Amino acid sequence: MATFGTLSDRLTETFRNLRTKGKLTAADVDGTVREIRRALLDADVALTVVKEFTAKVRERALGDEVNKALNPAQQVVQIVNEELVQILGGEQRRLQFAKTAPTVIMLAGLQGSGKTTFAGKLAKQLEGEGHTPLLVAADLQRPNAVNQLQVVAEQAGATVYAPEPGNGVGDPVKVSRDGVEHARRHQHDVVIIDTAGRLGVDAELMKQASDIRKATDPDEVLFVIDAMIGQDAVNTARAFQEGVDFTGVVLSKLDGDARGGAALSVASVTGRPIIFASTGERLEDLEPFHPDRMASRILDLGDILTLIEQAQQAFDEEEAVKMAEKLATEQFTLEDFLDQLQQMKKMGSMKKMLGMLPGMGQMKQQLEDFDEREIDRTEAIIRSMTPGERRNPKVLNGSRRLRIARGSGMTVTDVNQLVARFDQAAKMMKTVARGGTPNIPGMGAMPGLGKPGASSKRGKKGKSSGGSRSGNPAKRAAENAGLAAASTPTGSGFGLGGAKAPSEADLAEIQKLFGKN
Repeated sequence: MATFGTLSDRLTETFRNLRTKGKLTAADVDGTVREIRRALLDADVALTVVKEFTAKVRERALGDEVNKALNPAQQVVQIVNEELVQILGGEQRRLQFAKTAPTVIMLAGLQGSGKTTFAGKLAKQLEGEGHTPLLVAADLQRPNAVNQLQVVAEQAGATVYAPEPGNGVGDPVKVSRDGVEHARRHQHDVVIIDTAGRLGVDAELMKQASDIRKATDPDEVLFVIDAMIGQDAVNTARAFQEGVDFTGVVLSKLDGDARGGAALSVASVTGRPIIFASTGERLEDLEPFHPDRMASRILDLGDILTLIEQAQQAFDEEEAVKMAEKLATEQFTLEDFLDQLQQMKKMGSMKKMLGMLPGMGQMKQQLEDFDEREIDRTEAIIRSMTPGERRNPKVLNGSRRLRIARGSGMTVTDVNQLVARFDQAAKMMKTVARGGTPNIPGMGAMPGLGKPGASSKRGKKGKSSGGSRSGNPAKRAAENAGLAAASTPTGSGFGLGGAKAPSEADLAEIQKLFGKN
C-alpha cells in the first residue's frame, strides 16, 4: 500500500513521540492534533475533512476516556484509528445483486482511471464466486478501448459483448442496452458495462453516462477513481455525483507512490462507500475495501485478517495438513519447499504480504531491499535437481552441483547457498507449524521479537574451519569460494543467502559434501 506510505510514516512518528509520555496534558494533545493535521494536509486530504477529523480527535482526546485510561497514549491511537475508519466509510459495503438476474454494474470515471482493467478484475473475481459475468464494450470513444477490454476479458476468462469496433464508431447507449438483453438471453447473471471517460469533466461525458444509466437502469454504478489524482479527486467525485450519481467508489492504483490522501476524502465528501481497492497490475490484485483494515494499515497496525484470507484462497487445505505432518515428523524435503514457494507465489507480492504485518512500517528499507526474484531463482535451482536429489540433498556432490548450476542458469555458489540455507528454511517453517514466530532471513527480527541474528549457541567455543586443505589447487579454490559465499549473508530470505552465517558444523558438513566423488 505504497500510496499511503508517507501518511503512515508521519502518523506513526507522531504516535511514537506520544508513547514516551506517561500522562497527557492539553498541550500534548494539541501538539499531537497539530501534527496529525499537517500529515493529512500533506497527504492531499480535503481541508473540510481534515478540520472535521481533527476536531473530533481533539474533543475525544481531551475527554474522560483518555484521562481515566491506564495508557493514555494508546487510547489516543485508538481514537485516531476509530475516526479514520469513519472517514473511510465506517462499515464495509459489498456489491448488491439484483433479485432477478442479470445484475447490471455500470462503471464511470475519467479516462485513465483504470475502468477497463477494473472491469477485468471484477469479472475474474465474480467468476471465482460462481457468477457468469458479461463485459459490455461501451467505451467507443477512446482508441482501441474495445480491443483492450477484449484482451483483459480473455485473461480473466470472461465473455465480451462488443458489436461495434469503437474508435469513434457506434452508439454506446444502444450497445449498453443491447448488452443487457444479450446477457438475459444467454443467461449471464452479471453485466459489467465499461463506459467512456474523458481527460476532464465535460457536458458531453456527463450526458452520455446519464443516458447509459437511464437506458440500462443499473443496480450498481461504480465510480472508479485514480488514488494518485491529487486534490482534484474531490471535485471530480462531486461532478460525477451531480451529473450521473453513483452507488459506490473503486480506488485504483493503490500500489503507486503518490500521497493519495485525496482518495480518503471521497467517501466522506460524497457519502458513498468505497467498495473495492485495486492494489496492483495483476487481475488478482483486487480487494474488497474494509475501512477498519485500511485504517490499521495506515497506522502501521497491520492487516492480519486480509493476509489470512489471501492465504486461505491460495493454499489447499488437504495439502496444508500433509505439510504440517511432514514438518512435525521432520520429513520436509526440497520438493515440499518447492510446493510451498509455488503456493506463496499464488498469494501475490511478498513485499505486499509482509507489509500487512504489524510494525513493518518501521522496516521500510528492508522491505524495499527485498528482491522477489530470488524466489524464481530458487525455484529454477530446485527444478534442475532430480526427484532423488530433492528428497535427499545430502547426495549432492561436486559434479551434481555443477550439473544443477548449469541447468538452472545459476552458479555452483548459488547451489551451495541453497543447500546451506534449506535447513534453516525448514526450521523456520517448522517453528510456524508449532505456533511460533520465526525471524525472516534477510529481514532482521520482527519488531519486539529480539535482535536479528541472535544465536542460541553464542557462548559455545570452537575453532575456525580455516578453509580447504585439499592438495588439488583447483578443488581447494572452488571449496574456499563456496565456503566464503555460504558464510556471507546477502539479504534474501529464499535460499540464495540472507540468513545468519552457518555454524561451524554446517561448514564442516559442506566440506564433507565437496569431498565426495
